Formats: sequence, C-alpha cells, structure tokens
Amino acid sequence: MSLSLVNGLASDQLNIADRGLSYGDGLFETIQINAGKALLWEDHIQRLERGANRLNIPFDNQLKQAFTEDFSKLLAVADAEDKTLSQQSVLKLTLTRGIGKRGYKADPQAVPTRIASLSALPDQQFKQQHGIEITLCDTRLARQPLLSGIKHLNRLEQVIARSEWDDEQITEGVLCDTQDNIVECCMSNLFWFRQGVLYTPDLTYAGVAGVVRDKLIALCKQHQLAPIEQGHYPLQHLLEAEQVFVCNSVFNILPVVRISSVLERAEIATFNIGTHTKMLQQLLQQYYLKET
Repeated sequence: MSLSLVNGLASDQLNIADRGLSYGDGLFETIQINAGKALLWEDHIQRLERGANRLNIPFDNQLKQAFTEDFSKLLAVADAEDKTLSQQSVLKLTLTRGIGKRGYKADPQAVPTRIASLSALPDQQFKQQHGIEITLCDTRLARQPLLSGIKHLNRLEQVIARSEWDDEQITEGVLCDTQDNIVECCMSNLFWFRQGVLYTPDLTYAGVAGVVRDKLIALCKQHQLAPIEQGHYPLQHLLEAEQVFVCNSVFNILPVVRISSVLERAEIATFNIGTHTKMLQQLLQQYYLKET
C-alpha cells in the first residue's frame, strides 16, 4: 500500500509539463518513519532547502509548513487505513521547479510542485545484524561541484550503475568518480575503519551528502569513537580496511562483509562486523529513540 499527495491533494498524477519530469529539475528527500515520527526531519528539510537554494527554486517557511501538513495528512490516512504504515514507513518528499514551457530556461514565475508519498518500510534487520555483500560498479560518476552534495532528481548515473547486477545476494554497488576516487554507493554513503581511523569520501565534486552520514560523523565526534578523515581515496584504500559499512535514511547502517566484482564474478575482499560498527549502530538507534 502507498499513499501520495500532489500539492496537498490526493493524487498519483503529474502534469506532463512539470520540469521535474522533463529535466530532473528538482530535489527529493527519503525519510524513515518510526513510531509515527519522521526521523531526522529537521535535517532533511534543511538539506532540501539547501538544494533548493542551489537550484534557485523558491523555498520559504510557507513551503516548509506545507510539507509538514502533507506528512500529517498522509499519516492520518494511513492511521485510518493501515496502522502498520502509519507506524513504520518511508516518507518521500519531492520538490520540482513546477510547470514550465518547453526549453531549458526556467520561468522565474513558476510555482514549485510539492509531492509527498508514504510507502512500506522494508525489513532490514537481518542485513543489519549479519552484514551484506556489495560489488564494484564499472559506472563512473561525473565531477560536478555545482550539483555535488544535494539530492537532485537526476539520478541517471545511479540508474545505470544499479543495472550492472541482478544477483539478489548483492545489496549495493561502489561508485568511483572519473578520477577513480571512491565517492559513495548507488543509494547510500560509504564508511570504513582502517588502523583505528574512520574514513569516508569527500563529496566536493560528486555524491550525495546523506543526512544519516552527517549524523554519524557528529555522533562519532561527540562520543570520541574514532578520528574521522574525509578525503579522495583510491579503491585500494577501501579494500585494505578492517570494517566497512554503508548507511542511508531507510536502512540506517548495514555492515559490509564482502566486496565482489560482478564482471569477474570473484570475491575481492572480506570484512568482519567489528565493535566500532556495532557501536555506531547502537549510537544511532539511541539517538532515534530520543527523537521518538
């Protein structure tokens, strides 16, 4: 079951002249709903606002309030029709520049389109406890500082990368940029522990600055779990790690126990689910409990 609103009204249809459809001219946020609460809500809204500012899409307090009201409406409907959905689900907020004429030039008078949808939250408990296998993608991410960090609607690089494997045992794919530096995974951010230091790629030129990524960096600093380094690293740096994990707002933290190559059908590296990874899982859950 899924529920959706377009500009506050129940609908699953979009005007064909919407620039989000035509050009990927917009942004989105994917938010986990736990016990009826939107986790890291303010962080998601702030990132949405930062992205809107980057793309010059109008974003004000009225729009923030409208998204809040959309969430409340969806939750009320879900509570009446499917209480499971109202307690544990995924909320997706989408903002586009709105309806416009043909051509790349944006109409400064265009009214942004607001979309909110609620869908089932996949069960990731087994993977959270036992870890996952990820693969190396052949697809390379372009370097574009103007778009780096924000969660814009043009995800074609990720779509192409995700089409590289069909094996259900593989959960994620590692993406490097055109300079062969590690950036992220197809739908998550990437971390690894190596010789007592927690590493994650610098996202100046490509990649999405994940909300959970930022929260984990803050928690690690707050609890002095390990020194943190952000930089541009070759693949070998990751392969020599002791612990590896990926994270996003839907599945939280998934430990990585194996990296393989789809093209060669071979195992490249294996890892243990170490105490540092488990500690970060606990710290994140404790933070969520305070929110709910």
